[in-house]
Amino acid sequence: MGKLNTNSNAYIFIYSAILVVVVAFLLAFVFQILKPLQDANVALDVKKQILYSLNIRGLDGQEAEQKYSEVVKTEVEKDGVKYYACNVDGQTKYVFPLKGFGLWGGISGFVSVNDDLNTIFGAYFNHESETAGLGAEIKDSQAWQEKFQGKKVLDESGNAAIAVVKKVENPASEVDCVTGATLTSNGVSDMLREGLVKGVKLLQSSASETTEE
Repeated sequence: MGKLNTNSNAYIFIYSAILVVVVAFLLAFVFQILKPLQDANVALDVKKQILYSLNIRGLDGQEAEQKYSEVVKTEVEKDGVKYYACNVDGQTKYVFPLKGFGLWGGISGFVSVNDDLNTIFGAYFNHESETAGLGAEIKDSQAWQEKFQGKKVLDESGNAAIAVVKKVENPASEVDCVTGATLTSNGVSDMLREGLVKGVKLLQSSASETTEE
């Protein structure tokens, strides 16, 4: 049997192919092992964001899990709208998940409203890749998120009123944009006026139908 030529193209090709297969197998194995933990972390993060929108912050993982189970009563999806019915200190709140686009990528959030189905109780926003110190402030600045508390979603005529603007003219429903992040702020405004308004109107309609019955 001749000596194996480790410098031949065939040897290099076969060796590389085997190496690729082994590495791919190991990566797939590690992914499968870690996936349940990753899924659990993602689920916990979503629960924390929902709690943030209810002005419940500063909880570790176990505390957040326990508080979530106490506060969130039902998860509902109806006519393309998803929301969470919650109870905070004996008061009913509704949390709506929102998705939109910022300057560099997707943005999202959770906004809670009071049982009058028009007044914002709390808000939390997130992003995928906004600029630190600018667009990223929608997530990093709790003070900015708190500006949404008490704002009206709809005006007296039932039209969309909530907005993020450069200059606030109607403090009852408008929040000033993040300095230096106009496009990201516009993205937040758009997803509020689309997702939140749609959700609030759906619940108002459902409540009206229940009252008539």
